Amino acid sequence: MSGSATFDARMILAILPELGLLVLAGVALVLDLIWRDKRCGRLALYTAVGTALVMALSLIFARPGEEPQFIFGGMLRLDAAGFVFRMLFLSGAMLTALLVMGDEVLCVRGEFFVLLLVSTLGMSLMAAAADVMMLFLAIETASIPLYVLAGFYTGNARSVEAGIKYFLFGGLTSAVMLYGFSLLYGLSGTTRLYEMLERLQSAPGTLVPGLFAVVLVLAGFGFKISAVPFHFWAPDVYEGAPTQVGGFLSTASKAAGFAVLLRVMTTLFPQVTPVWTVAIVVLALASMLAGNLLALAQKNVKRLLAYSSIAQAGYMLVGVAADSQLGTSGVVYYLMGYLVTNLAAFGVVHVVGQSLRSDELTAYDGLSRRSPRLALLMLIALLSLGGVPPFAGFFGKLLVFGAAVQAGMWWLALVGVLTSVLALYYYLNLLRRIYQEAAPKDGLTVRISWPWRVALIVCALGVVTLGVVYAPWYAWAERVATMLF
Repeated sequence: MSGSATFDARMILAILPELGLLVLAGVALVLDLIWRDKRCGRLALYTAVGTALVMALSLIFARPGEEPQFIFGGMLRLDAAGFVFRMLFLSGAMLTALLVMGDEVLCVRGEFFVLLLVSTLGMSLMAAAADVMMLFLAIETASIPLYVLAGFYTGNARSVEAGIKYFLFGGLTSAVMLYGFSLLYGLSGTTRLYEMLERLQSAPGTLVPGLFAVVLVLAGFGFKISAVPFHFWAPDVYEGAPTQVGGFLSTASKAAGFAVLLRVMTTLFPQVTPVWTVAIVVLALASMLAGNLLALAQKNVKRLLAYSSIAQAGYMLVGVAADSQLGTSGVVYYLMGYLVTNLAAFGVVHVVGQSLRSDELTAYDGLSRRSPRLALLMLIALLSLGGVPPFAGFFGKLLVFGAAVQAGMWWLALVGVLTSVLALYYYLNLLRRIYQEAAPKDGLTVRISWPWRVALIVCALGVVTLGVVYAPWYAWAERVATMLF
């Protein structure tokens, strides 16, 4: 397939989300200079409202047609798959910006919001990339701002350490992935994803180096989704980074990794499906087992959520391993529910950490008495992560495990169910602290500002809605799967 070489005015509407994010980032730099002393809160509100407006305009004017369209010389592919993921990234950026309001360190730094918007722009391009050059540039555009955001608390040694670790590990895996892309280019003679397959199939002697390229590319994607054994950065980065950044990393960044994984694997490697399926199964098993077992011993809630995020990546990989439309639909739906669920959990952690100055599990003792609403929200989020009905996590797990059974991998689904039960132990242990332990007599109260309240209510409604009214959202997920297959 080749992209159109001529410029069409419709191309502007097609990349409306990316153009909107670019404009928002540029204006944010100017407003940062104009508002100065009054920028705390205003910039966060501007970013949240701006991303919501870009999302609304995109839903009206930039929705793709039934047939995929290649634009800008085949660099981008506009289809339902890319569009749904782009809306996910915008939603994550909007909710993250709301959670930054009231943070005395972050809300006065205009560059924080610029980096957040640029990273979202990179993720959006990742979802639509149809060329390995564009894909690599998009990955780096999304990743480099995240390295800075992870170490944004420059006065905090753990935050600086988190940023450095994330940068070093990310740079290494980017080099490995780039080498895999270069091998694919050398074997096929093209950088276009949708032309590589035909050339690889017609060229003799490409099977073994092609398999090697699969391993290298999977290593890069495994890092992005924090799957075992590429997970080692996640606990330290989630603990040291600003809590809002940890939430964004665990949701939007992970969704971007899965968007690329699904597109590249289904496009490039169907002729070696048994090989990469085995690799995905190994990653899924390792992530589900290691993530849940290591989470049991955690005393810090951010590290607990980091290992939980690793396990959640394993559950989603079960759907990828099924290599079917149902499995892909399940992964996309899982990501929708996981976005609002984990942002809700990190939102509560942020509010509690700001008020009580602690991220230890002991800080949650008696939270139901200090703030019943926050306790209820954490209950919803943790039960959803555990796959308990009627919340979003239950339907997501049902889809990915059902896809595994349909593909004959009942044993993989069984491991997923058993590890989900194991995960309930540490989720319920935290809930026990929230509802059964006595609150410390330190006089500290949990304060919730109105932006935090709005963001958390939106997340809670999303968790419940995706668990109960699932038909429209599943229809979106099915469109993504149909387009990818």
